[in-house]
Amino acid sequence: MADQPDARRGEASDDDTGTSSGDDDLARSFSQFARTVQQHQDPEATLVEIVGSAIALIPGCDEASISLVIGRQRVRSYAHSNDLPRAVDALQESLNQGPCLDAAYEHETVRVTDMASETRWPLFCEAALAAGAAGMLSIQLFVDDDNLGALNLFSRTADALNDESEHVGLMFAAHAAVAYAAARQQAAMTRVVSTREVIGQAQGILMERHKLTASQAFALLVRVSQHRNAKLRQVAESLVLSGKLELPA
Repeated sequence: MADQPDARRGEASDDDTGTSSGDDDLARSFSQFARTVQQHQDPEATLVEIVGSAIALIPGCDEASISLVIGRQRVRSYAHSNDLPRAVDALQESLNQGPCLDAAYEHETVRVTDMASETRWPLFCEAALAAGAAGMLSIQLFVDDDNLGALNLFSRTADALNDESEHVGLMFAAHAAVAYAAARQQAAMTRVVSTREVIGQAQGILMERHKLTASQAFALLVRVSQHRNAKLRQVAESLVLSGKLELPA
C-alpha cells in the first residue's frame, strides 16, 4: 500500500482542548485488539474487527464505520456497525461535504461534538442529526493510490465524543492502520502463491498432453491469454477446472 505521509495525520483536531492525556492501561486493551486482529488474514474481516473493537474501546462511541473515499469522489461504508454509518456516508457523498471527506482529503482528525451547533457543513449536519448522529469523529487511516480510508466514530448524544474519545481514537487508529496494512499484504502474498500454483498446474497439463517443455507450456498459456484478452490466471484456472483449452489459430 502506497501511503502518503502528512505532518497533520495523527494529530488532534481543532476541537481538542488538551484536557485528556489518556489512560496508559489502555495499552493492555490495545494489545488484546492487536492479537485478535492478527488472526484475520482477510482484509474485509480485519475491517469488521476494527469497527467492533472501536465501539468497545473508544469512550463515547456508539457506532462506527470505515469509509472508503474512491477516486476522491464516491464515499462508501466499507465496514459499518449498522445502518446509521451507512446513511451518514451516503449523505456525505450526495452533499459532497462532511467530516469523513475532510479527514480523508486533508489527512487530519475532524471532530463534531454537537451536530446541532456545528457550522462547518450546515446541510450535512442537519441531515446527519435527523438520521440519528448527534456527534462524529473522523480519523484518516490510509491512502491507497487515489483512494482514502477514514475511521468514523458516531455518538447518538451530543458531547459524548470528547478529548478522551479523541485521544483513545488516535491511538486506536494507529494500531488499526498497521493491522489493516498487514492483512492486505498477507492477502496479496496469498494471491501470488495461489496464482503461481494454478499456472503451474496448467503448465503440467499442457506438458503431459502435448509433450511440451515448461517454457513452451507457459508460452502457450500466454498466447491464449492474449488471444482471449483474459488474465493469465483466468486461462490457467479454466484449463485446470475444465481440462479444455481453446488454442488460438
